[in-house]
Amino acid sequence: MKRFLALSRTMHGILDLAAPGFCAILWLGDFPHWQIILLSIFTAFAAYTAIYALNDLVGVAVDKEKFAKGGMNAGYSVEASDMRYPLAQNVLPYRSGVLWFAFWFAVALVGSYLLNPAIVFILIAAAILEVIYCLLLKVTYWRTLVSGLVKASGPISAVFVVDPNPSPSFLLLLLVWILFWEIGGQNVPADWNDTLEDQRVGAKTIPIQFGTQKAGLVVLVTLGLTVITSLFLPLISPLPLGLPYMIATVIAGYFLLLQPAFQLYKHQEGPLAAKLFDKASYYPVAQLAIISLFALLF
Repeated sequence: MKRFLALSRTMHGILDLAAPGFCAILWLGDFPHWQIILLSIFTAFAAYTAIYALNDLVGVAVDKEKFAKGGMNAGYSVEASDMRYPLAQNVLPYRSGVLWFAFWFAVALVGSYLLNPAIVFILIAAAILEVIYCLLLKVTYWRTLVSGLVKASGPISAVFVVDPNPSPSFLLLLLVWILFWEIGGQNVPADWNDTLEDQRVGAKTIPIQFGTQKAGLVVLVTLGLTVITSLFLPLISPLPLGLPYMIATVIAGYFLLLQPAFQLYKHQEGPLAAKLFDKASYYPVAQLAIISLFALLF
């Protein structure tokens, strides 16, 4: 089972569940019915499990090429299993990986349909975008935008769970917030941490194309925009999210995003990129905790 969990980066996937949870409570201004919560958690878990597995299934040839020319890096604390990339390490048969993906994707499709049929189309679009993201590794660094769209699919789906006709402008606000966080806190730091492996295969990522100084600036700017955008999220919610909420969200953004981003920009060291990735992974968890507290109080 460890091989399958490593294929789906389950620890990271569990942390990712916090973003849809935050968006649902923010949008609704309350907790959904417990039946909806349970079905949503199970469906989201299935979707993240499938999409992360899909990433390795599509990218297995490139991953094998990377590791054939050198060892595997240490990774991050949220996905530091020795069995990372089990397909590339030949510890999991490719057919087994396909069956694992197919099972969880089918579960996610059924759950999505039960929650809101519109989510089925979002899930299928996310899978297609994930394939495109993997195929663009050697093509363009702009694939980071595709990564942001994939990551935003979960939070956007959560909105459709609690509101069948959401405001397009508020959806766009959520999308921008997630996009900035994914680029600065996840995608670029991950590519930075994988620079040596990516150079072996001719990958085109922001750290490789522009160097560490400009990559650090991209991280700092996008995470700064993440924190700024978070201050506009109360516009979405029926909850009275005033100054106390603003202070709480800025504190979370400072310690989990801005402070580690500044250290990375200042020192431009690989381990600091992995440290930022780890801390940024807990940013949605912090946001979920904050909005849950306000939902309970009001």
